[in-house]
Amino acid sequence: MKHGIYYAYWEKEWAADYTYYVDKVARLGFDILEVGAAPLPDYTTDQIRALRNCAKTNNIELTAGYGPTYDHNLGSADPAIRKNAKEWFTRLFDVMAQLDIHLIGGALYSYWPLDFSQGVDKEGDWKRSVEAMQDIAPVAKQYDINLGMEVLNRFENHILNTAEEGVAFVKEVGMDNVKVMLDTFHMNIEESSIGDAIRTAGSLLGHFHTGECNRMVPGKGRTPWREIGDALRDIGYDGTVVMEPFVNMGGQVGQDIHVWRDISHGASEEQLDKDAHDAVVFQKYMLDWK
Repeated sequence: MKHGIYYAYWEKEWAADYTYYVDKVARLGFDILEVGAAPLPDYTTDQIRALRNCAKTNNIELTAGYGPTYDHNLGSADPAIRKNAKEWFTRLFDVMAQLDIHLIGGALYSYWPLDFSQGVDKEGDWKRSVEAMQDIAPVAKQYDINLGMEVLNRFENHILNTAEEGVAFVKEVGMDNVKVMLDTFHMNIEESSIGDAIRTAGSLLGHFHTGECNRMVPGKGRTPWREIGDALRDIGYDGTVVMEPFVNMGGQVGQDIHVWRDISHGASEEQLDKDAHDAVVFQKYMLDWK
C-alpha cells in the first residue's frame, strides 16, 4: 500500500501552498500528499511546474480530494449547473494530468457541504448523478484518472451512505475508472461492521481514507484497526490509504468540518508533525498485509 495524508490536517483555511506540504510529508514518512482540487483549474503554468517538480524531487505521489461546490454539482437538477460542472471538471482533469495526479475522490456525484434545508430527492439525485458520471468518466479516462465515489455519513450527504450503496452506484455507472471510496470516519457512523463494509466493496474499492471517530490521527481513538487491516487483506487491497484528520478549530476548514473545539489540545505545528509521523508508522503496522 501507499500511505498518505490530506494537507488540510495542518490548515484552518482551504487555500494552501501544496509544495510546503510535499516537503513536510516526505520528511514525516508518507508516500502520498492529498491536495484539494478546488484551485487547480486556475493554476498557472509556473504553479503547475513547481508543484509537479517538487513532488517528483521528494518522491511523493499526489492524489486529489474535492467536495464540489453547489455550482460544481454534476448531479444537479439544474441543467445549467450540470453543464458548468462538466466544463469545470474537464479543466480540472487536464491540470491533474499535468501534475501527474491520477486519482480524485470525494462527493463527486453531489456537492458539499450539502444544504439539507432545501429538501432532498434521493431517487432523482441518484439517477442524475449516475448519468453525470457516465458522461464525465470517459473524459477522466483520457487522462488515466480514477474517480472515487466517497461514501459519506447521513449528516453530510444522502446519496451514498453505506458501502452497499457505493457498490450499487458504481455498478450502475459501469465505468472501470469509477470506484468506491470508503472512509473509516464515515463507516464508524453508518456501518454495522466496518470489516464487512470493506469486504462488500471488494475489488471495486479504489481509494481508502482513514481517521479516528473523533477526527484525530489513526491511533488516537477507538477505531478497530486490526479488523480493518484484516478486511483489506481479505479483499487483496494494495492501493492508496490516505489519512484525513481534522483537529484544528476555526477558519473555513473548522466551520465546514464542524470542529467546535480544539481537538489538537493546543498542539504546535511541531507536535502536529510528530503526531502525523507516529500515525503513519501505526497505520502501516496495522494495515499493511504483505
